Amino acid sequence: MTPPLSPGGGLPEAKGGENRSAGADIGSLRPACLGVACRMMRRRLTVMRIRVKRVYDPPSPEDGARLLVDRLWPRGLKREAAHLDGWHKEVAPSDELRRWFGHDPARWDEFCRRYFAELDARPEAWRPLLEAAKKGAVTLLFGAQDTQHNNAVALKAYLEAHARG
Repeated sequence: MTPPLSPGGGLPEAKGGENRSAGADIGSLRPACLGVACRMMRRRLTVMRIRVKRVYDPPSPEDGARLLVDRLWPRGLKREAAHLDGWHKEVAPSDELRRWFGHDPARWDEFCRRYFAELDARPEAWRPLLEAAKKGAVTLLFGAQDTQHNNAVALKAYLEAHARG
């Protein structure tokens, strides 16, 4: 069993009685404290870099893996011009949900609720995106004109929530 955190929120007391933070010299911590220290450091290192961007915008080096997450191919865009690393149609909302939403901001909250329910039913569709984001930068690409109310924005929130556990 690992010991609880100290009253100050840091690691339990080290040899000598003083409290140590996660950045302390691990060699001076009691062996039971090492598990806590490792978990704290691992949480800090699991930083996901998920961006959202219109597929029509030019690629940039910060994009990392460029993944289209729309069910339909964006109008007027040639495949070569998209500079994609993947097209994940299966993670997009169902045709029925997409048509119902119609990019109406008044339906945004209900769209997210329904879309998240669809994603919950298809973890095999979104887990590869989550794993890719844990390894490096990922940009979720979409074709909609509304940059605040679209499936890529909702998917980013969903993935970030699942990364936290």
